[in-house]
Amino acid sequence: MSGISLHVPEYIELRYRKKLLADPDTMRYNKGCGSENGCIDFPEEKWRSWYDYWIAGTSERFYAYIELDGEFIGEVNLYRNRDNDFYDMGIVIENRYRGNGYAAKALDLLLETAFGELGASSVHNEFESSRAAALRLHLNAGFSVIGEEKHIVRLSLTAAQYFQNKH
Repeated sequence: MSGISLHVPEYIELRYRKKLLADPDTMRYNKGCGSENGCIDFPEEKWRSWYDYWIAGTSERFYAYIELDGEFIGEVNLYRNRDNDFYDMGIVIENRYRGNGYAAKALDLLLETAFGELGASSVHNEFESSRAAALRLHLNAGFSVIGEEKHIVRLSLTAAQYFQNKH
């Protein structure tokens, strides 16, 4: 699994994000959240503003592709939640690469970025409690469940927990 890395995309590489967000098998988890099949429209006319916000912006945001031996297989992101002073995160693995352990390595690299480079005090994520693989991934990475409401589970990992788990 040493071939997994995070790659901050160049503007022209946003083609992959457009493809990823348009794949119904990959975006199935997102079904009903704005579209019938979970897909998200990402037309080229939106690329510049999106890129300027996520990539050329500030240290309060981080976005990268998950790369496996030179091929993009998903994406990760972090953004500072100003209301609560923590970072929210996201991770999407392309459907055809799921179930191979790539998400665990990508999450580890994302957490290294959050706590090492961005100086996050904690990282949070939330998703449907029915997503058993996602829940297992986060719990195995050291996250704790901090709440559940209306079938949405909320998880958190503090910097102290992260560094303690690393040693």
